[in-house]
Amino acid sequence: MDWKDSEYTGWGRALRATGQLARPETRDALARLEAAPAFGMRRSYGDAALNSDGRAVDMSALDRMIAFDPETGDLQIEAGARIGDVARAFAPRGWLPPVMPGTGFATIGGCIAQDVHGKNHHHIGSFGQHIRQLTLLQNGAERIVKPGSALFRATLGGLGQTGVILRATLRLQRCKGDVMLVTERRAPDWERHLGLLDASRASYTVGWIDATATGAALGRGIVEEGETVAGLVRPRAKPRKIPFDAPHWALAPPVVRAFNRAYYHRVPRQGRSLVRRLEDFFFPLDKLHDWNRLYGKRGFHQFQCVVPLAAADALRAMLAEIAGSGLASPLAVLKRMGPGRAGDLSFPMEGYTLAIDFPNRTEARALIHRLETRTLEAGGRIYLAKDSLASAAQIRAMYPDLPQWQSIVAKADPAGALETDMTRRLNLRSEI
Repeated sequence: MDWKDSEYTGWGRALRATGQLARPETRDALARLEAAPAFGMRRSYGDAALNSDGRAVDMSALDRMIAFDPETGDLQIEAGARIGDVARAFAPRGWLPPVMPGTGFATIGGCIAQDVHGKNHHHIGSFGQHIRQLTLLQNGAERIVKPGSALFRATLGGLGQTGVILRATLRLQRCKGDVMLVTERRAPDWERHLGLLDASRASYTVGWIDATATGAALGRGIVEEGETVAGLVRPRAKPRKIPFDAPHWALAPPVVRAFNRAYYHRVPRQGRSLVRRLEDFFFPLDKLHDWNRLYGKRGFHQFQCVVPLAAADALRAMLAEIAGSGLASPLAVLKRMGPGRAGDLSFPMEGYTLAIDFPNRTEARALIHRLETRTLEAGGRIYLAKDSLASAAQIRAMYPDLPQWQSIVAKADPAGALETDMTRRLNLRSEI
């Protein structure tokens, strides 16, 4: 198989790499390639899937659903398969992936490598907690890995550093149908927003937060609760594409404030319930292909942190700084998380998580650095799937299980063939 010279990016498009890529279509073709880091659809925002001046393997063609056991819900699936395709294939049959991130384009391998979480983390934990078995390619040989082992913990959330993820057995969960009954409620301020998240008993809960609101309205937003139901809705319209990079003024502060105000008021004061397509609830932005181009050719950074429940005031202070900066975008999410995590470098902890996009500007990068410091001081951590700016010292302090991860990775990939721009930037694999 030929290696092709390519320039490529993560989803944020702020960080770029130039190197050689290969896209094998069979297991044998993959085995013939020299060891190199692997990626899927590159939905990680920063440099987790980049390998500047080196080689990388695109796994997106290895996307078969191999076998399904309707008694247990166990699905054997290749790493390049997309989570949205699994949902579309199995929801009409009464099954769903137990955990789904915010995009259906994330691959199974990517969901494992980042141990992703979804709108139901407070109930069901992270993606890796539902993996029954996975298969790695290590030094040309396949290795089966099961929960309970140190290698499993190092692989889940391990950024692909223990070997190339080939396939996995994922236990699906039963659902009532492929339609969502969604309840939307306004949260007029920070306290009410947290109160609605804390009180929710719905299977799926997420908050959109107006990161431009200040004063008494600080923290206002919309809390959505969802349950799967049986029913009929119109088929999803063909996704639209953003045909060009938006000009810098497209997300200027007055535009963002006006959009957020209108979006907040679209929900009646008394709230409402409505039926939605499953994809529109779980993957709302997927109906707008290449939406990352809205941030212009310079791209954007996303900041996502989680802080303990007791540190909610610290998160409120971070939001106040964001709102006062005039740098916020309309894309901001607040969720409550439970304690579930599967790996040494898994992001979740019990607490509140805030995710927000910023255009790639000097002042935004400076703000994110301050937010990262505040997160560390609050006893929280940032999400490596979204990171593009953190320092090695910050990550070491946020992830206390890093030393045991390093020990396993050193044995799994002693030559460092799977290193990426992220692991080098954060010095993740060095003990010093």
